[in-house]
Amino acid sequence: MEEMLAANRDLTLAGVIVVAPAVFGRPEDRETDEKITDEQKTALGALHLRKIDLADRVLVINPGGYIGESTRREIAYAHATGKPVSFTDPV
Repeated sequence: MEEMLAANRDLTLAGVIVVAPAVFGRPEDRETDEKITDEQKTALGALHLRKIDLADRVLVINPGGYIGESTRREIAYAHATGKPVSFTDPV
């Protein structure tokens, strides 16, 4: 999450309009009332795809080369819709 916030800040200060995820499933939320439900996860997944539709390109923040399952789906969607995809770290 910290890497995403830093990239968002840097790109915004460079004059780029950033459309980024706004909700993150944080490990510390798993034991609290703030846990994201399955229904919310589904809605967020669809929302992220709509954000890709709005984007000119997709920048994947992948510290150490890590890419999670939902991000892999979003990358596949971006490729399928012709959006260029780049990564912060080698895959």
